[in-house]
Order: sequence, then C-alpha cells, then structure tokens
Amino acid sequence: MRMFVALVPPAPAVEDLDAFLAVRRESGDFRWTRAEHLHLTVAFLAEVPVRRLDDLGEGLGLAAARRTPFAAVVAGGGAFPDPTRARVLYAGLGLDDDGQTELDRLAAGRRAAAARAGLEVDGQRFRPHVTIARCGRPSEVTPWVRLLDGYRGPTWQADRITLLASHLGRSRQRPRYEEVETFRLGRD
Repeated sequence: MRMFVALVPPAPAVEDLDAFLAVRRESGDFRWTRAEHLHLTVAFLAEVPVRRLDDLGEGLGLAAARRTPFAAVVAGGGAFPDPTRARVLYAGLGLDDDGQTELDRLAAGRRAAAARAGLEVDGQRFRPHVTIARCGRPSEVTPWVRLLDGYRGPTWQADRITLLASHLGRSRQRPRYEEVETFRLGRD
C-alpha cells in the first residue's frame, strides 16, 4: 500500500484556507488539491506491505505518545522545487519554537517507527507544508507565492497524527485518501 503519516488541520483551518483559495482558483492553471485532502505530510511511505501495518501502527502510537500537542497555523507559502520552475504550490506552517521542536521530533519519531517496521521513508529533507496545487509542467509561480505570503489562517492545536492510505486515480482522476488510524499526541 502507498501510505503517509499526516497532520490534518481541523475543519475551521481547512475552510479558511479553502475560502482564501476559492476566489483565486480560476486564474491559475493548476490541479488544485480538494479541501478534504489538505494535510501536512510528516512521512511518505511508498510501499507498505499489509503484514507491516501492525508494527507501523504500534511504532507511530509510541512516537505520538512521546510528543506534546502544539499550536500551529497555516501561513505563508512557497513552491517546489522553487517559484521559477514550480511543480508544487504549497501553503506553509507557522509554529513557535516549541511547536517547531515538537514537529521536528515527531518527524524523527515517525522515521524511527517506519524503520522499526522494516519500511523505507522518503529520504528528502523534511519541509513542513500543505500542498495546495500541482503544476502539469514546471511553471513560474512567483505571484502566487507572494499572494500566499499574505495568508494567515486561524491557529489550531496539532494534537494527533493520522496514517492515511493513498489510492491513486487512473490517468486524470484524483487520488483518494483513506484514514487507517489516528494517534493522539501526548499521554492520556
């Protein structure tokens, strides 16, 4: 299975970002991410054998329990690999120092949980972001990044991570995400 571990912003944060983007979507030649798919990927797992799910879930539960909930806000934005030849347009994540520390430790914990379950995690440097659109070909998106720089949504409490399965659509169909399990941050 193709899976990922994510922080999923609560409905008010998603609705605010969606409303900000709604009036702008027609002017951009992008494949926009649907509101129900907006999330911050903490770990991407390209291939997860079903036999590894229990071990992965146990490790993610332990990693989440070691972390403390933190305040987060979707704010600013950017593009991958850069605004002059973008393939992905994203909204950023605003965190105070404590939140950044918790997110960094959470990212390290999910990597360790995946390794203990015998899984490989994408080795790229972790850059917290919420993908809002994809470009069909490399595109100049500097004006969009400037526009996103002025965005700041409502503050929300990051208090759980979610393991999601990603089912790829055929040709131009969008992927479908399925929630597999949710893990609360901190000890109850």
